[in-house]
Amino acid sequence: MTIATVIRCGVGLGLLMAVFIVTPARAEADEIARLQQQLEALRQRLEILERRLDGQGQRVVQRLDQADPRPRAELIDQAVTGAERLEEAQVAAVAETPPIRFGGALRFNHFFREDVQDSRTRRGDSGFDLFRLNVDGEIRDIILSAEYRYTPDMDVIRHGWIGYRFADDSMVKLGIHRVPFGLLPFASHNFWDGVPFYAGFADNHDLGVAYERSSGPWDFHLAFYKNEELGSAGTLARYAPDVVSQGEQQNEEINRFNARVAYTLGRETGCEHEIGVSGQRADLVNATTDSRGSHWAAAGHIDSRCGRWNLQLQGIRYVYDPNNPEGVSDDAVRLGAFGTSFDLASRGKLAVANLAYNFDLPDSWLDQLICYNNYSRLFKDVGGGRDSELNTVGCGVGAGPLFAYVDLIFARNMLFFGEGSMAGGDDDRWRSRLNINVGYYW
Repeated sequence: MTIATVIRCGVGLGLLMAVFIVTPARAEADEIARLQQQLEALRQRLEILERRLDGQGQRVVQRLDQADPRPRAELIDQAVTGAERLEEAQVAAVAETPPIRFGGALRFNHFFREDVQDSRTRRGDSGFDLFRLNVDGEIRDIILSAEYRYTPDMDVIRHGWIGYRFADDSMVKLGIHRVPFGLLPFASHNFWDGVPFYAGFADNHDLGVAYERSSGPWDFHLAFYKNEELGSAGTLARYAPDVVSQGEQQNEEINRFNARVAYTLGRETGCEHEIGVSGQRADLVNATTDSRGSHWAAAGHIDSRCGRWNLQLQGIRYVYDPNNPEGVSDDAVRLGAFGTSFDLASRGKLAVANLAYNFDLPDSWLDQLICYNNYSRLFKDVGGGRDSELNTVGCGVGAGPLFAYVDLIFARNMLFFGEGSMAGGDDDRWRSRLNINVGYYW
C-alpha cells in the first residue's frame, strides 16, 4: 500500500464521517448531491498526487537499491516521503566525500642592510621571495599533509607526511615532518627566525616516523629518523639546516631518536604555561674514515600564553662528536641549507628569550597585529670564537589574506651578517637589517 493510498483512504473516510455528522437524516437530496460532487473532485486530486508521489518514491527506491542490499519492501517502508528520502541520500553522499584542501602563499621581500655598501647606495633591495603550495586532507582515515616551496635559489619540499589518528586521538606520522624538539611549532615570532633555527634545532623537518599523544595537560612525542629529509647528505637545497657532506667535512647524521614531554599548567584557562623537556641522540657517519661518531642534544622550555602575552624561554645543550680523518678539526660540523653551507661549533649552548603581544583590534580593518622582541644566543664551547647573537624587534600585521612582517634585526658575529660565524669568528660589531615581507595567503 502506497503513502498516497493511505492518504486517500484517510481523507475519504473523514469526508464520509463528516457527511454522517453534519447531514441529518432528513437532509435534502440536493445537499447530498453537492457533497458527492465535492468528494469526487477530491478523489481526482488524490489520484494526481498519488501518481506524483509514486514517481518520486520509485526514483528513491532505485537510488537506494544501488547502495543498500536490503529487500525493496523494507526500503519503501523506511521512506517517509520520496522527496525526503532522496534528500537524505544526497546529504549522506556529500558527508562521505573526503575533503582535500589546497592552500599556499605568494610573498615578496624588501630589505635594507646597513653593513652592505650596495644596499646603502640603492637604499634597499626588493624581490620575489616565495611561492608556496600546501595540500592537506584525509581519505578513509589516512591523513595527508605536504608543503612545496619555490624560491629564487631553490625549490624544495618543506614537509610531506601521511598519518593515522587513533580512537584516543593519538597519531602516527610517516614521512618528512617537524622534529619534536624544544618550543613547538616555532621558537620565534618573526620572519627571520632565531639562532636555534640556523643551528638545526627549530622548525627542522626530517624523514622518519613519529608518534604523538595528548592526555589532559600532558603532551608526548616519540620519533625515529633514519636520515635527513632528502636522502642525500650532499644536497644543499633544503628548507632547514642539516649536517651535510661538503669539502673536508664528510659527515652525515643517521639513526636519530627524539623524545619530547610537555605539561601545561592552567590548561584551558586564559593563562597557560607549557613546561617541557626534549632530547635527541644520533650517529654521525664519516664517509672518509668509514666510521661513526655521535651527536646528542637536550632542551628545556617554557611557553607561557597569558591573556594576550606570549613568553618563550628555552635552553639547549648540544654535542657533535665526529670521527674525522687526521687533519680535519673536530671543533666544527658543516651544516647546509638555502643552497649554501656553513660551519657550526661542534659543542655549545643555545638560549632563547622571546616576548610578544597580540593586540585587540575591535572595529578595525586589521585582523591581527602582533608585536615582539625575540632574542637568541649561541654560546660556543669550542673554537674560541665570540658568541653569536640575534635580536629582532618588529610586528606582524594581518588583513584578510594579506600578512606582513616588519622587522628590524640586530646581529653580532652571526651567520649572514658581515663576517659573522657560528663556528668561530670574532666580529664584535652589532649589524642591522630592516626586513619587510609581504605575503598573500590562501
